[in-house]
Amino acid sequence: MDTPQLLELLADGPVIAAVKDDDGLKRALRSEAPVLFLLYGDILTIRDTVAQVREAGKRVFVHLDLVEGLSTREISVDFIARSTAADGVISTKAALTRRARELGLVAIQRIFLLDSMALKNLERHVSNETADLVEVLPGLMPKIIRQLCRTAGRPIIAGGLISDKEDVTGALGAGAVAVSSTNPAVWSM
Repeated sequence: MDTPQLLELLADGPVIAAVKDDDGLKRALRSEAPVLFLLYGDILTIRDTVAQVREAGKRVFVHLDLVEGLSTREISVDFIARSTAADGVISTKAALTRRARELGLVAIQRIFLLDSMALKNLERHVSNETADLVEVLPGLMPKIIRQLCRTAGRPIIAGGLISDKEDVTGALGAGAVAVSSTNPAVWSM
């Protein structure tokens, strides 16, 4: 899968199921969400978990920072690329998303917008070389999402604290290409 294919898929189903445990995974596999973010796992189980998602006909992105046993080094990306059928990765670390792009994986850089300084530094941290998409957290900031869509130069995914239809429509209306949520009620919207 490449970035244009992902964006096309998200245009039809812009809600991403973010799963943080086995129960969430079971529910997400039964949901209508076409894309899953794996926010848990370890190096012994990640290959099988990714395979399970792919067998269900869904696309899957592994959050490298949250898989136990992986380091913050580029070899972790190599491991995911060689050992799993993941479509891409998520990380807060630019070096890891950059490596993912080099290996042909879709790279999503997760950014926590805690204050105006983090917002100012966003352009410096995200470039064409580091990520295909940017996930911003929290995703409940339509005004900021609108601004990021104009300035980031990358498609924006809104995540974090998305809990109802109003949150989803607010983020999408502000220009986000998708929203990610760990809330199963949101996955069917």
